[in-house]
Amino acid sequence: MIIDEILVHNLITRQFPELKNLPIKAVAHQGCDNRTFRLGKELLVRLPSKQEYTFQVEKEQLWLPKLAIHLPYQIPIPIAQGQPDVDYPWKWSIYKWLKGESALLGEINNLESFAHDLADFMNAFQRIDTAGGPLPSTQNFYRGGALLNYDEETRKAISLLKDNVDQKAVLNLWEKAINTKYAGRPVWVHGDISPGNILVADGALSAIIDFGQLAIGDPACDLTIAWTMFYSKSRDVFIQSINMEHDTWVRAKAWGLWKALIIAAGISEANAIEVQKEFRIIEEILV
Repeated sequence: MIIDEILVHNLITRQFPELKNLPIKAVAHQGCDNRTFRLGKELLVRLPSKQEYTFQVEKEQLWLPKLAIHLPYQIPIPIAQGQPDVDYPWKWSIYKWLKGESALLGEINNLESFAHDLADFMNAFQRIDTAGGPLPSTQNFYRGGALLNYDEETRKAISLLKDNVDQKAVLNLWEKAINTKYAGRPVWVHGDISPGNILVADGALSAIIDFGQLAIGDPACDLTIAWTMFYSKSRDVFIQSINMEHDTWVRAKAWGLWKALIIAAGISEANAIEVQKEFRIIEEILV
């Protein structure tokens, strides 16, 4: 199925005719789970790209407005929900457009201050009442759940990379992590805190986007940003600004290690530049 401007225009025209004259343009950098389009200057449209991502629509519609009022930075706010249509078989969403560029592209004035601000967001996010929140499952790829769900895949990647990584060090960290268990209360978990899901405006943190993996549970998977984006002093600032016990940081390293290993090993598809980046992340995690 081709998800393009024509499809979006047809959906908008039939379901939200008051918006049909607004220009539609695909955003430059698309994610995997959804296809995203600007709708005029103030709105955006997000449509799941595959059936396995469709659960995200109603989850975000329900929870993001409730979470937003407790947070120090903006998150996406759904303003309408589209319905299945003759041209498109799943529910979809219209959101308010958030100012900013992806942290992959936007210029950051001071990375240490940025790390502190992101930690403030994470601390506020984790303090929000979790009553009724969605649990980790196959639907959100076990974000907030147990690392053991990825044990077989990780060991396969380590075996494939035996000539390219310090196999003993990698296995030692992985086994140490899977033998720990989160002992705290369940907290809100974004599931994909990465530079691509962080917006920068005027050189500073402006918003966190893409809550499709939202759940409640172990926050370790959200803390891998310490190694995938920050380094040196900025990493220290981030870690010191979040009050987590040692084992959670061990699991955070392991979550980052799993992702880097499967990309570096070719289990998860990526280009050559991305593969080299993941090898650098592996080195940073093992320091």
